[in-house]
Order: sequence, then structure tokens, then C-alpha cells
Amino acid sequence: MDLITPTITLTIALSLTITIMKPMTHSGTKNNLMLLLLISLIPINPLLNNNNELTLSSSPLIMTTTENINISITLDSLSLLFMPIALFITWSIMEFSTWYMSTDPYINKFIKYLLTFLIAMLVIITANNIYQLFIGWEGVGIMSFLLIGWWSGRPDANTAALQAIIYNRIGDVGLIMTTVWLMTTSSINMQELLIQQTTNIIPMMGLLAAAAGKSAQLGLHPWLPSAMEGPTPVSALLHSSTMVVAGVFLLIRLHPILHNSKTMMTTSLILGATTSMFAAAAATTHTDIKKIIALSTTSQLGLMMTMIGLDQPALAFLHMITHSFFKALLFLCSGSFIHTLNNEQDVRMMGGLLKTSPMTSSFLTIANLSLMGTPFLSGFYSKDTIIETMANSHTNSWTLTATLIATILSAYYSTQIILSTLIGHPRTNHTTNQETKNTTNPLTQLMIMSILAGTLMKISTLQITTTMTMPKTIKLTALMATLTGVVLSKDLTHTTLHSKPQKPNTPKLFFNQLAFFNIPHRTITMNVMKISQQTSMELIDLWTLEAWGPKGLSNTLTPMIHLSTQQKNMIKNYMTTFTATTIMSLTLLPT
Repeated sequence: MDLITPTITLTIALSLTITIMKPMTHSGTKNNLMLLLLISLIPINPLLNNNNELTLSSSPLIMTTTENINISITLDSLSLLFMPIALFITWSIMEFSTWYMSTDPYINKFIKYLLTFLIAMLVIITANNIYQLFIGWEGVGIMSFLLIGWWSGRPDANTAALQAIIYNRIGDVGLIMTTVWLMTTSSINMQELLIQQTTNIIPMMGLLAAAAGKSAQLGLHPWLPSAMEGPTPVSALLHSSTMVVAGVFLLIRLHPILHNSKTMMTTSLILGATTSMFAAAAATTHTDIKKIIALSTTSQLGLMMTMIGLDQPALAFLHMITHSFFKALLFLCSGSFIHTLNNEQDVRMMGGLLKTSPMTSSFLTIANLSLMGTPFLSGFYSKDTIIETMANSHTNSWTLTATLIATILSAYYSTQIILSTLIGHPRTNHTTNQETKNTTNPLTQLMIMSILAGTLMKISTLQITTTMTMPKTIKLTALMATLTGVVLSKDLTHTTLHSKPQKPNTPKLFFNQLAFFNIPHRTITMNVMKISQQTSMELIDLWTLEAWGPKGLSNTLTPMIHLSTQQKNMIKNYMTTFTATTIMSLTLLPT
């Protein structure tokens, strides 16, 4: 197996590269991805039995005095488990894209971009040194920029793409800072780095900033809902198994470093719980179906960050896996509905889709139930365990309260999507889009995994049933919170269905405008421009240049002139005196 596993990994990398370089039909690309998925499943069985780790390194490419930089791949439980998941989701999205983007003149270029996105993510998950990870990290950043701004004729798409890249640059400063610090004081190789047990706060702060930028944590979150300006397959890939999970993946990979610092653990715990609650609250105020699902992603990423702060990276990874499937399914279902309704994205304009698109409606319901944490669907195995772990841990009450509120709100907006889109009467004109194989096949694949992923993880890692070690109330906390959210959603829908339109109140506007959106985008921008103007005009022009220029020259020369001559520069006085004297002389002199 020591030879088979690296061979398989290299085969996958080479095949994907060839697929991008060589022109191929869409079905050929799709079949290639399916084959690579099956190949990537081979090493999982021996991995789960032995839990071993393999490292594959090339000879040094760049030799410096402190570091020998080489291509190094690590194949451990994290990379080998996540590789088939990334391939599976990309395969499904690729198949869906051939139908969704069929009228786009540059569909081949679009497919290549998606594959490059996948390769960049695979570079991140298999990287064994920080340099290599940084290449993949920047790769997913630039590909997200190109894909979010795919419809470049739309100003909103261009703005959203720029917003994504700028927010990620802010986070990347943290990763660059960590890399520089590790180069000078430690090692950039993962194994050497983890053995050394670094306790300095600088690299930890850098890692947390990088993860907050990439995984859209509170403060650096506005780019994620804005990224909905891209095509729906991009949203599905971006929010499930690539890009946004890269930040959390980085923290899971380098968790032994963070583990030593209580400050960083508490920071990520509070940041994650606050993000989870805030994003869930923001999702309840939006009416754009894609933005609701995007804010749901931010909320779930907050949950993963909370688990990292609670010293449970394995649970964060489990939620990352299960979340990938049902989130990709949610996006693809919403894309199918948007096409059916002539590009209508407002949930208030949908309705009655259960009759016109029964299969997609069923898939959407299953994905939403999985997101809520309904027992025995995949989301239940990770979400329920996370809340149980929090309830039984020595954690601060703020994070537990925030997580439970987020759970109630996530059940609320999930039920709201189901009630507003699927039932009732149609509120807009439908097209005659049929649920063909191109549409339903990828959705069916993702639906099966949304149901089975959690069960597969459970039977592969836990062969016996665990003994109950907690009161029933705590065991049922997550379920009670979910049911509360569902009941609230249903009641509010029925009570407000026929009410008159109301002006949005302050809390609703606060969450709807993403709270911190106005601060970085308007307040800070205006203040920076104002300070810049005052600095350039008042400080430099009116003070520095004038004091050192004409006034300075005048003030320097005048005393010198006064010292060297008796002339006081009073030319008018001199002329008056001269003229008066001349006249007097001419008058008084005898003729």
C-alpha cells in the first residue's frame, strides 16, 4: 500500500492536468472525473484500518541557507478522506454545469476553470509545506475571482469578484506573516513544524486571520453573500468543498500549534460561535434564495471554527465532509429552480414548485432537513455531536447559547425556504424546463450522499454503539432547538401571510445589511478619503510646502538683506522723498 497510495495520488493529479490541457468533450471530462473518484477511494480502506501517514517528497528545487524547498505531498486521514469528496462534488457539479451553462458561448473555458479550481484545492489538502499550501491557497483565490466575475458584463459581478479578492488579501496577510515567521525561527515543513510545538502567538494570529478571511468569519464575511453574483455551479463548488473550507482545513491541519495557546483557542471559539449566530440571523432577513444559502454556509463555517476552538478538530472535519454534500445539493436545486422561473431568485416570487418540479423539490427538502440536523440524515451525525460535545464541555456559556440560537435560526430559514418555494400557488411564470437526466442525475448523486454520508462515517470509524453518559435533556437539546425553529417558522408564515407590507425595523436592517458591511465599505472608506484629503491639502500644501517654500525663502532672505544694507525696500517712500526734494530744489533755487 505504501507504493499504491502515492501512485494513485499522482495519477489523479496528472489526469486532471491532462484533462485541462487537452480539448475533450463534456461527457469525456465527466467520465474522467468519475474514474478518478473511483481510483481515489482505493486507499481509504487500508487508511482506516491502520491510520498511517505517507509523505512523498521530491529532491530540493530551491536550496537556501535555512530551508530546502521541494515538492512534498502528505497522504494522511485528512487528505485521503477529503480527496474523493472534492472529486465527487466536482463531478456532480460538472455534470449539472453542462445543462445549466449550455447556452454560454464559453462553456469549455468555464469547465476548465472549475477543474483548475479543484486542482488548487487538492494542492492545499495534500501540501506538506507552507509554500506549497500557499500556491494552492492563492490558486483558489484567483480562480474564485475569475469564476465569480464570470458574467463580466454585469457591474455587480465585477464588484463581487473584486470584493472576494480584496477580503481574501486581508486574510492572506496573516498567512504571509506566519510563513515569514516560520522561515526565520522554525520550519515550513509540516511534520517538523508540528513536532516543535511552537507557542509564539504571532504565527497563531496569522493562521487565524488567514482562516477568518478565507472562511468568511465575522468582520471579513461580506464577500461570501456577494459571491452569489457568479453562476450557480460556481456558488455550489465555492461553498461546499473548495475555497471557503480551505481556511478551516488549514486550522485542522495545523491544530497542534493552536492547541498550546488558550488565548487562540478561546478566540476561535468565540469568533466561531458569534459568526454562526450572526450569519443565521442575517439569513432570516434575506429573500434571495442564493443569499440565504450562502449565509447558511457562513453559519456552518462558524460551527466548524467553534469546534476547532473547543479542541475537537476531528468533529470540525466531520462537519466539513457532511456539510459539503447537502450544501452543494441545496445550491444546485436552487439553480434548477432559478432556471425554471426565468432567472427569478426572490423566494417571495416562487411557490407551487412541488407540482412542477417534484424531483428537485424532494431533493431540496432532503438537503434542508439534513442541514437542520434531522436524525439519521448526514447532517445529524456531525451537528448533533457538535452540540452534545459543547453541552458536555467546560466551555463559556456565551458560545453554547450562541450555537443553540444559530441552530434554532437555521431550522427557521430552512423551513422558510421549503414553505415559500414548494407549497402554495405559483407566483411567477414557469418555463417548460423538464427534469431531464442532465438535471436529476447530479442531484440524485448528491442526495444519496446527503442521506448516507454520516452513516458511512459512523460504520467505518465506530463499530460499537456508545454508552449514554449524559442526561436525556442534554442529549435532546439539538433536536429541541431544531423543532423550535421549525414551529416558529411555520407559525410566523401563517400569521404574516396576508399582512400588509411593513417598513423594515432597525434590527432587520442591521442584519439584512450584514451589519459590518457599512463599516468597511462606507464609514472606513469615507474617513480614509477625508483624512487623505486633509493630509495632502492642509498638512502638505498649506503648511509644509508653503513654510519651506516661498514663505521659508522670504523669512530666510529678509534678515540677511537688512543686515547687509540700510535699504528697507520702501521704494514708494524713497520715490516720494526724491520727487519732493527735486521739486523743492527747482522751486527755491534762484532763476
